[in-house]
Amino acid sequence: MPPTQTEINNVLWRACDTFRGVVDPSDYKNYVLTMLFLKYVSDVWKEHRAEFEKRYPDDPEMVARQLKRERFILDEEASFDYLFERRGAENIGELIDIALAKIEDDNRGKLEGVFRNISFNSDNLGRTKDRNRRLKNLLEDFNNEKLDLRPSVISEDIIGNGYMYLIERFAAEAGKKGGEFYTPTSVSILLAKLVAPKAGDRICDPACGSCSLLIRVGDEVRDANGKPSRDYSLFGQESNGSTWALGRMNLFLHEKDAADIRWADTINSPQLLEGDALMKFNVVVANPPFSLDKWGAEHAATDPFGRFARGVPPKSKGDYAFILHMIETALPREGRVAVIVPNGVLFRGGAEGKIRRSLVSENLLDAVIGLPENLFSGTGIPAAILIFDRRRERGASLASREDVLFIDASREYVQGKNQNSLSDEQITKISGTLRERTVEPYYSARISIEQIEKNDCNLTIQRYVASAEGEQLTDIAEVQHEIRALEAELLTVRKKLDDYLKELA
Repeated sequence: MPPTQTEINNVLWRACDTFRGVVDPSDYKNYVLTMLFLKYVSDVWKEHRAEFEKRYPDDPEMVARQLKRERFILDEEASFDYLFERRGAENIGELIDIALAKIEDDNRGKLEGVFRNISFNSDNLGRTKDRNRRLKNLLEDFNNEKLDLRPSVISEDIIGNGYMYLIERFAAEAGKKGGEFYTPTSVSILLAKLVAPKAGDRICDPACGSCSLLIRVGDEVRDANGKPSRDYSLFGQESNGSTWALGRMNLFLHEKDAADIRWADTINSPQLLEGDALMKFNVVVANPPFSLDKWGAEHAATDPFGRFARGVPPKSKGDYAFILHMIETALPREGRVAVIVPNGVLFRGGAEGKIRRSLVSENLLDAVIGLPENLFSGTGIPAAILIFDRRRERGASLASREDVLFIDASREYVQGKNQNSLSDEQITKISGTLRERTVEPYYSARISIEQIEKNDCNLTIQRYVASAEGEQLTDIAEVQHEIRALEAELLTVRKKLDDYLKELA
């Protein structure tokens, strides 16, 4: 019988024992996931080669021609089996690095650069003797009979799910660093359903991490008959080179090879361009880093793409930098945006307040969804999802929609030992409420743009959705932020007054 998903996951997780206590989880994930990728391409190539050899037993040239038409090319000396046979070699780390370089060279355009940020011959894995022992153990772990990854034995879905399982476990172990490369499964599925991608859509994640969110959104695409469709294109950008590589491998394992994923800082060096302009997309989703410090505010005023015409976000909080970028890359009068943000984005004053007022008055904001606490790796702070819809622009299909849907989903979740999650039922409820724009006491409310503007465009959900006790809750953090903002404004006014009085004197 073929191995189950649970059996595959367990074998993969045990392989991590090789590095525990030696390498930080945020680093050793790269070695384990790369070895899984190598085992996958080796097993697929081995099976396909055997099929062609059986079909053309006396024609090796025909076998070679058929293999060149495969998704990728694999030299025998770059295969997992070749390395496993030499697992006791004193230079096994160097042999693995040579194999990975060969795979890149033979697959330029598809796998070029994927392994540039990892070395199995690095001192990070210990002194030579210790490193060799660990790599020998790793190769033996992946030679497990449960990890026969040939297509005739195991489905691509199980392999891809195993890769995502490892990423999720690594994110949990890495703590705060885990949030830099992974969006929890339930949150990714929720975002995918909220943006409701359609066949033919161009989908982008400008802070794509390991591409798990991007994959989930792609999997949500349906044709006119409601059946899964592959008629879409995926794009993304990631600033961390190692994470970019993991994302490329993740997409390859999920047979999404054509995805265009760039390695660079999205805010300071956007790479997804058409000519001199930002590329436009039907759907833009992201879980960007919360309140990123030193995000590039010093260059925002002269941004060649005009992304910060509504205002420059604070130097120490880049949340609105990502939001503004996402809105500008959504197709005018058509694009949809879903972004995960810390709750402070809903109410902070100053430059953020100015930007928020502009987005509300332009009728771009479609929904604000409050999430439960402790959903994300390494942080228990509550977060929200903002939905922007450019179909609400003047002259577009939803221009007559002049209210914002507020959903308080913060009280409904599945409690976990270390991290909470959303159940399928809760995901369905949230996405259904958005789709139908349903109003439900203590859960959701539709609030006019006029009323929001009267509240100075404060988007705190509890201002608009009453609690079960029939009261509007006081957000202490919000009050503190508002007091600080007022104090800062008062200092500015006092300074201007002092300067004015000095001039009079």
